[in-house]
Amino acid sequence: MKTLILSTAAVALSAGMALAQDTVRLGTEGAYPPFNIIDDNGEVGGFEREVGDELCARAELTCEWVTNDWDSIIPNLVSGNYDVIIAGMSITDERDEVIDFTQNYFPPASSAYVAMDEGVDLEGGVVAAQTATIQANHVAETGATLVEFATPDETVAAVRNGEADAVFADKDYLKPIVEESGGELMFVGEDVQLGGGVGLGLRESDTELKEKLDAAITSMKEDGSLNELLKKWFGEDTTTY
Repeated sequence: MKTLILSTAAVALSAGMALAQDTVRLGTEGAYPPFNIIDDNGEVGGFEREVGDELCARAELTCEWVTNDWDSIIPNLVSGNYDVIIAGMSITDERDEVIDFTQNYFPPASSAYVAMDEGVDLEGGVVAAQTATIQANHVAETGATLVEFATPDETVAAVRNGEADAVFADKDYLKPIVEESGGELMFVGEDVQLGGGVGLGLRESDTELKEKLDAAITSMKEDGSLNELLKKWFGEDTTTY
């Protein structure tokens, strides 16, 4: 899923930091539906809220939710502002050099382009992407003119207001936006496979916490409950385990 381009060096922290605390803090963005949102009550919601709560229950952890802007979500994990990232973050080799990951809880999926004109030039035009994502890096490598925005909503708005010819983002994020646009927006070009699925991000020192969460993810895969949540939030045709 959405993947961050790293520019931060790891900070050495003592082993087992998260489990030494009474509460494990789960950090998310709250602005990337259906993965994570802020609901009408001001609380974190979405697919990852349900997954995170279930993982904490199975791992017998007391958890609380923390929101953080995407572009600083890894630095603030490393510096100890929370203990786990659960924010639609794809597993990549580059990121794995700075933090650790559990196994994925969302299978590898596609990124896609959306535009208002099916004839748009994806290689020579202007393409919007969220800043500090692997989608932005991919656009830069294609030869298109990249325009970056802090939030995913702004990337779609850039297409609608003419700042960009297309937006490039996770297809699962773009799909409901296209469906609700009434034909204004459409998928164009070919899907692109990026990343190795979505996993929980942790400090490299928190090995015991990783083991507990990995075991909980495995149990959700084995009993089918993770597939049920995938279908609930992403549709019956979504890729499952």
